[in-house]
Amino acid sequence: MKIQHIKRKALGALVSGAVAGALFALAGPAFAAAAAPSSLEAATYAGADRQARLVAAARKEGELMIYTSVPVDDMAILTAAFEKKYGIKVKVWRAGSEKVLQRAVTETRANRFDVDIIETNGPELESLHREKMLQEVKSPYLADLIGPAIQPHREWVSTRLNIFAMAYNTGKVKAADVPKTYQDLLDPKWKGKLGIEAEDLDWFAGVIAELGEAKGLKLFRDIVATNGISVRKGHTLLTNLVASGEVPMALTVYNYKAEQMKNKGAPIEWFTIAPAIARPNGVGVMRAAPHPNAAVLFYDFMISDAQPILLARDYVPTSKQVDTKLNKMPIKFVDPKVVLDEDAKWSKLYEEIITKQSK
Repeated sequence: MKIQHIKRKALGALVSGAVAGALFALAGPAFAAAAAPSSLEAATYAGADRQARLVAAARKEGELMIYTSVPVDDMAILTAAFEKKYGIKVKVWRAGSEKVLQRAVTETRANRFDVDIIETNGPELESLHREKMLQEVKSPYLADLIGPAIQPHREWVSTRLNIFAMAYNTGKVKAADVPKTYQDLLDPKWKGKLGIEAEDLDWFAGVIAELGEAKGLKLFRDIVATNGISVRKGHTLLTNLVASGEVPMALTVYNYKAEQMKNKGAPIEWFTIAPAIARPNGVGVMRAAPHPNAAVLFYDFMISDAQPILLARDYVPTSKQVDTKLNKMPIKFVDPKVVLDEDAKWSKLYEEIITKQSK
């Protein structure tokens, strides 16, 4: 699953008056006159009969619309489980995370209210929070989640983590040789053997913050100068190249994809240098959800019943009720501010140090 970082200028252009006006015109007078529905009551009711009320009202609504960047096969399993439990038809529109964000923003600006749930990456969800398009949900299942999964504003919640991991081809690299620290990557034995994903500036910013900015930037300049690094676009592609041996060791693959390939017999193993940098993926209910009760019910489902399903698909769930060491390991969440507010700085540094100097 390829996840691109959001450019602030792209988001700015997206929500500019010119773009919004054009879409408003295309939407036509029916949307121009539309009034935004509200999901407030469904999202905030906390009475003892909350579950029964939600299910009854959601079944009357009859359907649910989700915009998501989850791979098609994974989302199909999740929605099938939801439909089986509640008898509510789920419709899905799937695209990359940037396009999910773009469609949600442009439709809302055009007074078009089709989508109930956004299921995508943390930075894109944080953008929707800033645009005041998401609704806080007072779910009893929030108490089951690891602390970092819950945002201070509570308008979206992390349901799963993409943990940035290092991965190596077990036929090309010995387990005893894998680095224990980032400084170990200076060893000449890694010359010509390292790979990295082309747009992982949020991982880069997280690692540099742990190392100390001046020290960390110098270290990565030295690593690239000493041993070179191959830059590839796409986490799935990079993982496949590790499995094939073309890239003996990659610095930034998603752990779940490496685990999936390992379980299918590929000669690949993954590991992390603590603290692991994790990009949260999650779910948010739209304030103008046309099916608010079904939306809140799905939100609850994603942080309860869906958690073991995600684990079975080799994702890292955020519920403490799911028995996995992966959500207990030292983890540092990607700070959405790196993508939304400091993009220019980290894009420039990542390009200067990593992508321009790649070998």
